[in-house]
Amino acid sequence: MRIVSQSNLSNTEKKQVLNLWNNEYPEKLAYEHMEAFQEYLNHLSDQNHYLLKDDTGNIQGWGFTFKRSDEKWFAIIISEQLQGKRIGSEMLSRLKQEENELNGWVIDHHNDKKSNGNLYRSPIAFYLKNGFEIISATRLELVTLSAVKIRWIRQH
Repeated sequence: MRIVSQSNLSNTEKKQVLNLWNNEYPEKLAYEHMEAFQEYLNHLSDQNHYLLKDDTGNIQGWGFTFKRSDEKWFAIIISEQLQGKRIGSEMLSRLKQEENELNGWVIDHHNDKKSNGNLYRSPIAFYLKNGFEIISATRLELVTLSAVKIRWIRQH
């Protein structure tokens, strides 16, 4: 496994990332069509993609940083088969090397199901373990998503 950093995704990479997104995130967050996923990406500036590729070149994880409202935001998705093996922490370390601050939305409950019917496990403990703080006063409450803001700031 290796992490490759790049500013754009090829069409093949987008398909693999979308598949990972739809498999690992709650079913309510799934994109039915590539066009909708592309529209999501088009609205984000200063993008950088971190692809976790296996020996055959298939994407098993995706880290993503972008600018929103003058803040640096991120998202990470790791294939369920690789979770719990420190790969997510390695991916976060890679993002932290490039940034001074990372903001994200994290589902902080266990009420959502994935497309395969399994329960979506909140990664909140993972982010706390990796140096993020919970910004309890800032929540996102949508029909498709209930999440709390998290932030990591480089300590000098």
